[in-house]
Amino acid sequence: MNMKKEGLPTLTSCATSISNSAVFFVMLWIILGQMQWPRVTTRERRWKMKKSFSRSTLRGQKGFSEIDLKLGMVSQDALRRALFPLGGLTKEFVKKIAAENGLHHVLEKKESMGICFVGKRNFENFILQYLQPRPGRFISIEDSKVLGTHKGWFLYTLGQRAKIGGLREPWYVVEKDSTRGDVFVAPRTDHPALFRDLLRTSRVHWIAEEPPAALVRDKMMECHFRFRHQMALVPCVLTLNQDGTVWATAVRPVRALTPGQFAVFYKGDECLGSGKILRLGPSAYTLQKGRSQSRVATEGSGDGPGSGPTF
Repeated sequence: MNMKKEGLPTLTSCATSISNSAVFFVMLWIILGQMQWPRVTTRERRWKMKKSFSRSTLRGQKGFSEIDLKLGMVSQDALRRALFPLGGLTKEFVKKIAAENGLHHVLEKKESMGICFVGKRNFENFILQYLQPRPGRFISIEDSKVLGTHKGWFLYTLGQRAKIGGLREPWYVVEKDSTRGDVFVAPRTDHPALFRDLLRTSRVHWIAEEPPAALVRDKMMECHFRFRHQMALVPCVLTLNQDGTVWATAVRPVRALTPGQFAVFYKGDECLGSGKILRLGPSAYTLQKGRSQSRVATEGSGDGPGSGPTF
């Protein structure tokens, strides 16, 4: 991942997605493109190439969301050359096969939950080896009180617990101001400032190399999306823009939507494609504040001359 090209806002959120797609497919595709491919019969193709040619990534089966997050950025040409030797086997079933064949190192290997190229190193220390610290403040989203300081807003991602010295209660990152270097935090993991229902993506990479027909025809389409591994699918409505970007409106507010993450879209059992989240709509907390201020203003306007009662 090119830090200068991708920018600091995406550093803590999309590094794994970008590196995975590059490592798993891009270089492999270049190598395979120079090889002679054996002829594959129709029968063999149905079994070996099922996910490549049908575009389905079996989203309904446990364990396939990680595949979706990679395939959502892969071109159709690359998928046509891809074989998935494990087919539709789940991770648990593969581990069972490993146990039956004495491959204990497979069973004992811990799953990667963070950024693979950082490994066991402290993330903050790792990043600060390459980037200069940019000290800033932790500010409460509720009353604008300064709660502490940090070494750089780029070290935090939305929804993450903030490390604020001297505070016993946990606080969570809800917004970041890259210009001033401030990180806004809220006091609960379910605080409404963490929840939003609207996002805009970059130009969407459609696995079929074109937007779905229903979206082109109606400019809107119901589907599902996710932006994290093993996250439950969220129903949403896509609105197609002329530049190929989309607005996605979730049917319910979603916690910790984050610019730089990739939103992956589904229709039924099919993974349609993905786009990088560029913008977010207002949080539930901001909307609540707006409604409260509007209500107060409406009630106050009744005190003016000639104003009648409101019902």
